[in-house]
This record gives sequence, structure tokens and C-alpha cells, in this order.
Amino acid sequence: MKKLLVLLLLLTLVVSIAGCAPKEEVTGDIETETPVEEVVNNTPLVVGYSAFSEKFSPFFASTAYDIDASTLTQVNLLKTDRSGGIIYNSIEGETVAYNGVDYFYNGISDIKVDYDETSDITTYNIKIRDDVKFSDGETVDADDIIFSYYVLSDPTYTGSSTLYSYDILGMTNYRMNNSMAEVLSVSAEELAAELDNPGEDSQAFIEGFVSDVLVSELDWVKSLYGDDGWASYTEMHPIPKDLYAMFYNLDENYDSYTVEDETQVLNDILAQYGSDWKMLSVNYGGSESYFQPDIEGGVGEILLSNKLASSEGLEVPAIEGIKKLSQTEVEVKVRGFEAPAVYSICGIDVAPMHYYGDATMYDYDNNMFGFTRGDLSIVESKTSQPMGAGPYKFIKYEDKIVYYEANENYYKGEPETKYLQLKETTDGEMIAGVGTGEIDIANPSGSVAKFEELKAFNSNNETVGDVITASSVNNLGYGYIGINAVNVNVAGDISSEASKNLRKAFATIYAVYRDVSIDSYYGDAAMVINYPISNTSWAAPQKADAGYEIAFSKDVDGNPIYTSDMIADDKYAAALEAAKGFFIAAGYTFDETTGMFTAAPEGASLEYEVIVPGDGTGEHPAFAMLTDSREALAKLGITLTINDPSDTNVLWDSIDSNTHVMWTAAWGSTLDPDMYQVYHSSNGIGLGGTDSNSYNIADPELDKLIMDARQSSDQSFRKATYKQALDIILDWGVEVPNYQRQNLVIFSTERVNMSTVTPDITTYWVWMNDIELIKMN
Repeated sequence: MKKLLVLLLLLTLVVSIAGCAPKEEVTGDIETETPVEEVVNNTPLVVGYSAFSEKFSPFFASTAYDIDASTLTQVNLLKTDRSGGIIYNSIEGETVAYNGVDYFYNGISDIKVDYDETSDITTYNIKIRDDVKFSDGETVDADDIIFSYYVLSDPTYTGSSTLYSYDILGMTNYRMNNSMAEVLSVSAEELAAELDNPGEDSQAFIEGFVSDVLVSELDWVKSLYGDDGWASYTEMHPIPKDLYAMFYNLDENYDSYTVEDETQVLNDILAQYGSDWKMLSVNYGGSESYFQPDIEGGVGEILLSNKLASSEGLEVPAIEGIKKLSQTEVEVKVRGFEAPAVYSICGIDVAPMHYYGDATMYDYDNNMFGFTRGDLSIVESKTSQPMGAGPYKFIKYEDKIVYYEANENYYKGEPETKYLQLKETTDGEMIAGVGTGEIDIANPSGSVAKFEELKAFNSNNETVGDVITASSVNNLGYGYIGINAVNVNVAGDISSEASKNLRKAFATIYAVYRDVSIDSYYGDAAMVINYPISNTSWAAPQKADAGYEIAFSKDVDGNPIYTSDMIADDKYAAALEAAKGFFIAAGYTFDETTGMFTAAPEGASLEYEVIVPGDGTGEHPAFAMLTDSREALAKLGITLTINDPSDTNVLWDSIDSNTHVMWTAAWGSTLDPDMYQVYHSSNGIGLGGTDSNSYNIADPELDKLIMDARQSSDQSFRKATYKQALDIILDWGVEVPNYQRQNLVIFSTERVNMSTVTPDITTYWVWMNDIELIKMN
């Protein structure tokens, strides 16, 4: 989830940059008589950045920062303009007006999308230039596109691309390696019967699944020792086997303290569970349905595999819907039409097959695609050393710095600045880094204090001056507070009204304190939002739209909580009373004498934790809101524990393991407002899906709306449909939309030639788009 909490999904449209570190001059072997001007040109452009994970791969980069580090070395098939519109004819280029100014855009491909209603097939035709070269001089051609598609389609692919989720002709057949895979299916009745009375293969799968989880959980328990966040548990149970037994023992008469051997304790607990995946679901995820998607998916695959084995299906060596038409042209055919598909199908980086794969293993006519099918180890081996046809060549990653050199073969011309560095740093050091000459470009958060710090460096005390030049645009993303439905519910039923009321009790309190918190932190650099979608999206509800409401502004009976004449303190009191109503409706026991709750219903608690990644210092836009909420909830007898770890990985790790309860973070968005990855039940991290739906919301109506919207090209229909989906998300109480901030990009006026920086920076057109033109002073 750490990959998705910072980024979405396929196109890196917002470059998150931050930082400072000692500036390092790269001079190389320069003769003493070299003109001074040439020496200056060898000074690197230094960009501050957040920490990297060293996955600099066009296939496997996961965080926004790693993706940016990779993108500098790559070219993408898809070109977009300053408004986010697609440039379909980018080989010759197109001129598009923005803000009264005409801008010319060109790229490496022409893209044509044709939907045939008769056959219900959408055809994507991609034609590329014949003069684009990779940084090693090799020409980019259709074989590199085909190779890239097959990597993303391989059944063992584990990156963030969802190309394979689209109904490309033959995709399922290829991934299952059977020509009948797209014809045969397993019915709900067949699956239910198999789960009630598992066959030998299904039984073995279920037992293996339960065993794997329990074994991995023992390793997880061991990792808790030395973690301050778990100190109360580890101190109570100094030996891991005993803490493990506390979590997973089913036998009330079993005493792990009398068993010396850790392996024996593990075997004893494995025997207790056997194939009881439902009990494991309860103890692991708080609900019997927690592992249901995993079990149903695995058993379903076994049933389908058995059907395929007895069918007359043939092996499938290639994907029917992906074809090479010439050395410069590729075609992709997809069943039906889905609006976001163009961004996944055409928005890929064209990776060099001869570098990431094995050229001796590529023969398109004989269904050989540059690597062994089902084995991407050759591709994964290059994850930390990217290569492509982008403006810069990767040199090395050393001492938390990514080093680049200009690509002399770049199709737009060799970059004006020969050397580039991305340096890791913290947000708090960014402005000072640019102001004092440590770095040249950064993207600090735009708080009130940060603006004052920035202005102080300029002699005119403005945001644009002689030392720093600042540019701000709405961020393609938004901040939110999340509530995990699997860990915040009543009686293990995540979708019950009681569970929704429990979550809405917290959400109501959080929501009322947003205004003062965001205003004090960001000032004019952010605004409170009321729907879980970035205001930059055309699908975002606007105040003038019918049905627009303030988030969590109605009580448990559906009545407005606030009136127009209420001052802040009145609103806080009203919100507290409304929260009390939600808690009571959730089944909490309220003592009228003390005015506090004294008992929680089954599966719920009087105490909950929220994680806020404020570097252990409270440096986060939601921190004040959470402290105010904590004080308010305490009046009702509800304890809200704020966990502000110095290491943000505490949050990401808790999400990865689905132990997170409540948290605050920010989403990065994409050009298309498709909600599939973040809100569709198939992606619930605690529902057996991928790790992108960290709320674990699972609503059949929401799933249907998401699919209806992505299968339409009618923007008005899609906006109305997404409004219904957003209302369902809010009704579940799993997400409190918090703020829409602006991106503050700052440049060193003294060292960067500002006349060479791309003009009219927007949400969709960041400074890096024309990086090859940037010159140093």
C-alpha cells in the first residue's frame, strides 16, 4: 500500500520533489584552458527529493519518487497537454491553446482509438516514429513495445500496471495458457459446493493457505521485538512463541509457556486450525470473510484448471489481441469500451528489449518475446539500473543521490544541462536548501510557515524574487483520513449499519475540526474538500451541483447537524452530540449520569488508534485536527490514541499487514478519475485482493457503479455515476476527505535560468516536462 498511498497508478503526472543536500559539482576531466562557460555548464542541476526505494524500473517502480527517477530515463507512448488532454497525433505534433497562449506538443507516437459497436471491440492503433533511439544508440521499434506488453501481461508480473485487467482478446487464455480459459468458467453454485465439501486438491490448497499464513505470522511476531510500538506486548511476553500463542491459540487449555520449543508451539497451533480458514480470518482480520476472496479465488482456479485440463483447449503461446503490424506499428484489441483503458494500454514506457530482456530469445513470428514465459528474473535484475530513451541516462545511486548524465541520443535533442542529481532530504529542509544554494529545485509543502520562510529569502519579501522563484498549482491528489472497515466494525460485519454508524461517529468529529486545522497549517495554500476526489478532476462535485453536501454534516437520523448561524464552538458541540448518536446506534452503552460510554458492542472498542506520519514532531496538516478530535472524544469516554512515528514506514507496514485502524495520508490521482483500484472490493487488502483498497470497503452497488462509469465515454454520465459512488464511500464512513493542497515548486532564481523553465506549469504539466531545455545560469 505504500506504493498506492503515494501514487496512483500508471502515469506519473505529478512530480513530488523535495530536499536539500550538499551540492556536488561534476567536472570530469577538464583542461585548464577550457572556457569558463563550459565549466559552468558542467554544474549539475540538483533536485531535492523524498526517499527512494531504489526500484527505478519502468515495470516495478512503486513510489512516486522511484517512478520519477525511472521516468527521466524513459519515453512514454502517450503525450498529454497542459489541461490533461491526450495528444493523439504527437509525431507531427499538435498546437493546443492554454490560458490564451498556443503551445506545441510532440511525442513519439500517433494513437488512434476506434470502437466498433457491432463487434463490441475497441481497437487501439499505435504508430511510433522511426528515428527515436535509446541512450545506447539502439533504435526504438515495435519489438520493444511488444516486449513491454508481454512483461506487463506475464502471469508472474507483480508491478503496479493493470494492463492485464482489461479484456484484451486472448489475455486470459495466455495467462492461463489454455485456449478455453475465456470460454469456460466456474459458476457460483459449483464454487459453493466445492467449499462445502472440498475435493483433494481444494483441501490441500486450503490447508496450505492456512499454514502459510500462520507460519508467516510467527515471523511477523518475531519482528515486533525491538519495535517500540509493540513494547507493551513484547514486554508482557518476552519470548516470541508465547506472544504468537496469545494471538492465535484456539484452545483455552493450551499453555505455550509449558512448551519450550518454538517449532512445537507452531505445530500445535497449526493442528488447532487445520483447514479452518474462517477462524483464521477472524483472528487475523476480525471477520470470517477476511480470507474469503483468497479461498474462493484459489479454489475457483483449481476448479477452472480441472475443467481446462479435461477440455480440448490448446496451449496459448501469444496474446491474440496484441499484434505487431510493422516495425513502427502495434495494434491492441479489447472487448467492450472502458474510458480509462487508453491510459493503461497506450500510457506505457517503451523499455529496451535488448537491455531488460534477452534479444536472442525474441522472435515475434515464433512467439518468443525476449524472456522465458513465467520467469521475469531477467527483467527484475535491472530494477535498480534503468535504461531507456528518455532525456537522461542513469549513472548510479549512491549516498542517497541518483546521478544522471544527459542522453545525447534524446529525440528532442540532448539536454542543455549535462548533469542531473536527485538528492534525498526532508520536507523541512527544502526551502532553506534552495535559498542557501544547496539545491536548485524543490517541492516543499505549502504551509503558512513555509510561505513566510520562502519570502524571507527574497529582498522584495515576495514568493517570486531574486533568490527564489515559486510556482503553485493545485496538486493532482488530496489529503484524507482513512478508517479500515475490517478493523473498525461491530461483530465482524463490515457492511452493517451498526459498523457504518461506528465509523461515522469518528468521521463526524474529524470533519468538524478540518477547517481550523487546514487553515492554520496551509493558509491559502489549501482548502477543505467534501468528497474523496481531487478538485482538479472534472468528476469532482462542485458547490453549485445538485446534491452537494458538507462531508459528515448529518446526524444518525439524516438531519442537518449545523445551522448557518453557528459559530465554531457551536459546531463542535453539535458534532459531539451527533457523534454520541452514532455511537449509540452502533450499540455502545451510554451512562446518562457520567455522560460517557462505558461499554462497546461486540467487535468494537472504547479505544482506537490513528497513525499520523508527522515525523514524530506533529508536522502534519491533520495533526491539529486529530488532537482536537482526541479531546472531544475523551468527553464521551472514547480514547483516541495518536501514533506519530518518527519513521513513516510504521504506517506503510501496518497497512501492508492490514493491522492499521485509522490513519491519515494523501492520494495521488491520475488523469482519469477511475475508482477501480482504490475502492473496488476486488482490491481490498483485507479482503484477499491487492493492496490498493486499504479501507476494505466492499459494496456490490459501489462495484457496479465503478464498472459502469469506466465502461462509458459519456463524461456527463460518468460524473453523475461517480457522484453516486462518492456518496456510498462517505456512507460507509471509511474515508474523511480532508484537503486539496497546492503544489509549491520553487526554483533558485540565482542558479536556474528561469527563461528556460517550461511556462504555464499546471497540475498536468509539471516543470520536468521540458527538462531538456533547462539551463543553469
